[in-house]
Amino acid sequence: MSNRCEICGKGTTAGHNVSHSIRRTKRVFKPNLFKVRAVIDGRPKRIKVCASCLRAGKVTKPVS
Repeated sequence: MSNRCEICGKGTTAGHNVSHSIRRTKRVFKPNLFKVRAVIDGRPKRIKVCASCLRAGKVTKPVS
């Protein structure tokens, strides 16, 4: 299982830590993922979804 949103495909990206003296070291930006039960093809399934997709309402949760 990769560190990627299954709705929008958001994943890790690379960048730099920048100090006050403007020296740069490599770093990784990770998405804010949640394991959520969602309805996929009419059946509940556990998927990884980023917080922005959850807030936007792109995930339909199963009725229990």
